[in-house]
Amino acid sequence: MNGRDERELAWRDHQTHEFHAPSPDLAPHVARYWAVEWSYARPYRQLVVPYPNVQLSFHAGRAEVHGVCGGHVFKDLDGTGRTFGVAFRPGAFRPFLGAPVQSITDRAIPAAEVFRDLPVEPDVPGVEDALRRALPEPDPRARDAVDVVDLIAASPRITRVDVLAADLGTTARSLQRLFADHVGVTPKWVIRRYRLHEVTQRMAAGGHIDWAALAADLGYADQPHFVRDFTAMFGETPTRYAARYGTPAGVVHTTGNRGPAERHPED
Repeated sequence: MNGRDERELAWRDHQTHEFHAPSPDLAPHVARYWAVEWSYARPYRQLVVPYPNVQLSFHAGRAEVHGVCGGHVFKDLDGTGRTFGVAFRPGAFRPFLGAPVQSITDRAIPAAEVFRDLPVEPDVPGVEDALRRALPEPDPRARDAVDVVDLIAASPRITRVDVLAADLGTTARSLQRLFADHVGVTPKWVIRRYRLHEVTQRMAAGGHIDWAALAADLGYADQPHFVRDFTAMFGETPTRYAARYGTPAGVVHTTGNRGPAERHPED
């Protein structure tokens, strides 16, 4: 195991994380609040995997809105620092933005373009006050988008857009328009993201994994397509993901509720 791998496994020694649930009146819009603090004696390059959440983040006196990332990214951490953030529910941000959420995919914009009077030193009460001042009128289409993403997340059997469309009594094209407007990525992307999350959970549970059979279960035409999508999301192949934690390819010991290296964008 090389030095980078050892430091990746020891990230908990250098970072602390907090998560808070939103107040009931904001729960239809906000998934969670989060804060991370870090302290590194030398620069550390952290892998961050994407979820379909728009994020509002506060760091070093700057507040930004981050659209959904289409794939994994790296963040360079050095010295000491802290970031506070808001993860919005997938599908719920368009009424705040006043524009298609796809317009901010893979980019960040100043938070002042969306929110006014944000706190300089953010905490949950102060940020919730600002969000309440910005609450938009109810949007039935946003509610539809939230419900569809929730259905995808809760239904491992949904591996294709046509299956999802049939369940909802709509068309794939209608879902694509809904997701472009309210989620920021395609329904296929969201399906793949949640099914790949389940792969990392299976890894964390331990035991041998038949990659070819797993790819077929997830609706892939072949194993190479599965490997390509996994690598785009997680920055490495499934077997490398497993081997990086000191276990034979396809066998991973339990390390927690999420896969060993799988973290939310705010992590």
